Amino acid sequence: MKRIIALCAILAWTGCKRPYDNVIQGRTERESLAVVAKIPGKIVKVFVAEGDMVKKGDTLAILDIPEVDAKKNQALGALTSAKAQYEMAVKGATRGQLEQLRAKHDALKEQYEFAEKSVTRLGNMLKDSLVPQQTYDEAYTKYQGARSQYIAVQAELNEARTGARQEQQTMALGQQERAEGALEEVDTAYKERYIIAPQDMSIETVSLNEGELALPGYALFSGYLARSTYFRFTLPESRLSDVKKGQELVLQVAYNKQEIKGQVSVIKKLGSYANIATAYPDYEMQESLYEIRVLPLGEQEAEDIITQTTVTTTF
Repeated sequence: MKRIIALCAILAWTGCKRPYDNVIQGRTERESLAVVAKIPGKIVKVFVAEGDMVKKGDTLAILDIPEVDAKKNQALGALTSAKAQYEMAVKGATRGQLEQLRAKHDALKEQYEFAEKSVTRLGNMLKDSLVPQQTYDEAYTKYQGARSQYIAVQAELNEARTGARQEQQTMALGQQERAEGALEEVDTAYKERYIIAPQDMSIETVSLNEGELALPGYALFSGYLARSTYFRFTLPESRLSDVKKGQELVLQVAYNKQEIKGQVSVIKKLGSYANIATAYPDYEMQESLYEIRVLPLGEQEAEDIITQTTVTTTF
């Protein structure tokens, strides 16, 4: 009879024992990564879907950026003009170059005179409140631009006729180098229309669809880095003596009962209670909490474990 009572007491004590006295729960984690657009543009094509694995350098999407195309044409024109000006400054103008400059001079003169007439006419209309101030301001801005270009071409034509000084040659060379830099900058921006995977990764979220506008800094794709699986547990300070860096553990994945070996790689203090990973935290409120990070010893077998699933181990 005494044996039966003792056995019942042991069973009762065992049944009242909390499930986390011997086993501690944690989570499967992976390093996350977001791929953002650097310049604004409309998405023309998306090449991946959620769940895909991609390699570093793979094209994820293409953006349509018409402004870059326009700026590239402008930069090419500026570079051509700068090169011609430098050659002219060094060698002097040829007959053909003089003819080109005269033609350019005449065209800019006509633009300038037309702009001057337009701004005068709009100025009179503005006095009579026939046009808004903005219309006049736009015309005046065009007039100022046409005037500046006309003055510049006059100077170019005079230099071509009289020859350029050494200082002017240096200035022309500087303008050429500046134009080359502008073209290089545009080429760099042009390459940004291709959204490229920065690392081997799994695509978890595709934020935008084809035809939608991507803004700078907006995450177009997010996912997890390949071969970055680790397991994260939370321990109170009172249990730190149970674990040490380099310690090998056996972990069990809850949803598929898979066992995997791991090694403690990081022990660090948690900055926030919101970061607790353990399902049944056994700690006093005044205790400091610590994150225990365990790396799988078999990297490949850990790759198939679903992120944020529960794992258990015994410290």
